[in-house]
Amino acid sequence: MRENIVRTKSFAFAVRIVKLYQYLCEEKKEFVLSKQLLRSGTSVGAMVREAEHAESKSDFKHKMAIAQKETNETLYWLELLKETKYLTNEQFESIYSDAVEIIKLITAIIKSTKANINH
Repeated sequence: MRENIVRTKSFAFAVRIVKLYQYLCEEKKEFVLSKQLLRSGTSVGAMVREAEHAESKSDFKHKMAIAQKETNETLYWLELLKETKYLTNEQFESIYSDAVEIIKLITAIIKSTKANINH
């Protein structure tokens, strides 16, 4: 069986998000923004997993679209944490680039699925 890249990367991303959440709470004493980041950042992989057992191609596309939205929301929280100095530029760039890679993968999957549904 082929490796599911988006599954692997979204799970690894969720692990990084949990660790970042722990860091923000313990080291920076930031609890509100970090909770939002935790929710959206871990939701990406959860939706990718849900999509694996979708009831139809349309359901699959819908679940992947939710994963895409959650990734985009996560990008927002990361940008806000950087601009408010909770994250250094280095910390931000590292995890932000992972999120951008994931959203590109998900977007490509959605486009491919739409093309398959329409044919």
